[in-house]
Amino acid sequence: MPKTKTLVKICGLTSEEQALQVAKLGAHAIGIISVEESPRYIPAELKKQIFKTLESLYPKIERVSVVKNCPIDLIIKNFLGNPSETIIQLHGDEDIDYCKRIRGEIPNIGLWKAFRIKTKNDFDKIKPFEDFVDAILLDSWNKETYGGSGKKINPIYLKNLKFSKPWWLAGGISIEWIDEILTDIKPYGLDISSSIEISPGLKDLEKTRDLIKFLKKN
Repeated sequence: MPKTKTLVKICGLTSEEQALQVAKLGAHAIGIISVEESPRYIPAELKKQIFKTLESLYPKIERVSVVKNCPIDLIIKNFLGNPSETIIQLHGDEDIDYCKRIRGEIPNIGLWKAFRIKTKNDFDKIKPFEDFVDAILLDSWNKETYGGSGKKINPIYLKNLKFSKPWWLAGGISIEWIDEILTDIKPYGLDISSSIEISPGLKDLEKTRDLIKFLKKN
């Protein structure tokens, strides 16, 4: 069945309790940050525990491990075999060779690549990656952080985008922006984090519920 609704990923969860609550609300994907300098970082063992619980209770939800500029041999070592996640999201400066090697050595796990967009020209570097990833994620550029800043990409850059792979939009996504996103931008999915938070890693479940409910209606 073709996808007709915009999918939603809730990213930066830090507790099993909230992960289960978000899953129950109907998120299509849940992301956990494996980047140590992030305020939403949690250790590998806790991440594994959360993902294993999700796998058992909500097996259809994509379980996304977000990494940034991690040594590729470490990535391969950690994700070989029977990983607890279904998706690796590369959120750093990883190049095409990096993506090719992961695709070749860990074919059983999905691969998403994030690109930080500062100017219109930043879209030119995405095309060569399309053959080696399963999805593209567009996030806003910020000199302080690689993600979770709550800043939006200039909406003018996002109209009439076409990629050969599904693409997700991140960066400052809130209820107030949703109408424009669904009408004019039409991404495959939305990656939401800081706009529904009480503090980094702690989600406001009422805001999360309202946003997911709104998307499911439209």
